Amino acid sequence: MILKFRMLSDENDNFVRDFELDPMMKLSEFHDFILRSIGYDDCMASFFTADEEWQRCREFTLMDMGDTGYEGEDAPMPMSQVTLAEVIVAGYSRLIYLFDIFAERAFYIELVNSSEPNPDFEYPRVAFENAPVPDQYDPDAVDSNSGSIFDEMMGDFGDFDGDSDADDEW
Repeated sequence: MILKFRMLSDENDNFVRDFELDPMMKLSEFHDFILRSIGYDDCMASFFTADEEWQRCREFTLMDMGDTGYEGEDAPMPMSQVTLAEVIVAGYSRLIYLFDIFAERAFYIELVNSSEPNPDFEYPRVAFENAPVPDQYDPDAVDSNSGSIFDEMMGDFGDFDGDSDADDEW
């Protein structure tokens, strides 16, 4: 089985990346893959599971934080000890990838599909990408392609005036 995740940014409505991943991939491997695929430098980061309102739940850290004083399900866990499958089985289909801990900048990742692997592809892979990635170090850097992907896709329909002779009743 292959899991398809969509990654979005709240800094650029046009930014989208779809990733197809092996469910046995560790979160630390996913972190490395994200950095490589978007061209970011190595950084301290955390994954959080998220609920339906995108509220942070459990944290998964890049480094083992040792004894944090938290116990049980509230305790941060190292990314290297958790697979994507374990996150999904625990009931979470959303992740927050916090890549800038000090400025609280993050990507929002959601499971959108699962399917059989395609023998013609190597995994992990970027299945779809739209718009440049937000600048890793400057959250105020605005790209000229920062419009909404919805507006861009629907732009082709802007010239459609409809048929004024059409009757709305059947």
